[in-house]
Amino acid sequence: MKLHAILIVGLAICVSACAEKKEPAVEPQAAAPAEPAPAETPAVEEESARDAEFIEHMHAHAEQLDNLNFALDDGDLPRALTAAYWLSGHQEVSGIREEWRPYLEGMREAAKSIEEAKDLDAARAAAERITEQCQGCHDAAGVKN
Repeated sequence: MKLHAILIVGLAICVSACAEKKEPAVEPQAAAPAEPAPAETPAVEEESARDAEFIEHMHAHAEQLDNLNFALDDGDLPRALTAAYWLSGHQEVSGIREEWRPYLEGMREAAKSIEEAKDLDAARAAAERITEQCQGCHDAAGVKN
């Protein structure tokens, strides 16, 4: 019976100790007012869209150059002419800086040389010039390949 009384007293002490335990009051901190994100001005949005369009257009150049080189690797001059025709005469996209224009013109002239090529060797030499023009423009623009 004594053990039973000791257990009851111990249990009562534990319960009362837990019941009296108070958590320190934490004052809710006022949330800092969220600063609205700065709205982009239409000029920034336009520039961003123009840059995206320009990059997409340059990727189209790379795709056509790949098509050209694959055709030349396969010995398929007529197929190479299709890609060369696109490179020599496609519509320009906005955003071409004046310092890049000589590379664009050099690329177009080399592509026209492929269109006039009588054999694969001449077409391959002109394709190398296209690659050189593209690389020169990338270097001038600071593009890392």
